[in-house]
Amino acid sequence: MSIRVMLGDDHRIFIEALAGILSDEPDIVVVSCVGSATEIFAEIGRVRPDVLILDVGLPDENGIEVMQRLRREHAGARVLALSGYADRTFVEEMLKAGASGYVVKTASTQELINGVRAVAEGKHFLCAEATARMLNRFLPRADSCPPVSLLSQREREVLVLLANGKRAAEMAAEMGITVSTVEVHRRHLKDKLGLRTSADLTRYAIREGLVAP
Repeated sequence: MSIRVMLGDDHRIFIEALAGILSDEPDIVVVSCVGSATEIFAEIGRVRPDVLILDVGLPDENGIEVMQRLRREHAGARVLALSGYADRTFVEEMLKAGASGYVVKTASTQELINGVRAVAEGKHFLCAEATARMLNRFLPRADSCPPVSLLSQREREVLVLLANGKRAAEMAAEMGITVSTVEVHRRHLKDKLGLRTSADLTRYAIREGLVAP
């Protein structure tokens, strides 16, 4: 069965483009496109979507207010929040209010599609950027670490591959260099950044946005 999606966003060009993208998926059908909270509550009972994609910045009510009303008036509604902001506070507040997922507008369309499917199945979903912002509160601060700009291009490549779980031999093969050269770059990374372990380097890469968590 198709996933019935309702779109709530006041930017018409954006919402029409998004509706077209989602409608191209064989298991998704867009049943309604609205541009305000007033329209959402006028339509949602009629179209009964499996997932409401909700812009948190609607002109008449913000996302938190909409979620609070939905919990009172349509308790079973499943909501995937859509926002131009990846700030941890926005993510936390929407999840606390009852949203099942959060996707920023800079995310890929595939992440949004994955989010729709996950929420339709009763799961929770965060796009990679939102996940990274949420994780930052649990990771040690890197205020004392030098910026990424200090690293050479090769060092940055090694850092990204290492953070993605690649072994030295795999990194060497992918970069076209020897394993010993990989190890030299890894030592330089630790020395430049003042970090001691591969786990420290991975956390640094996540904090700096070089890789998704």
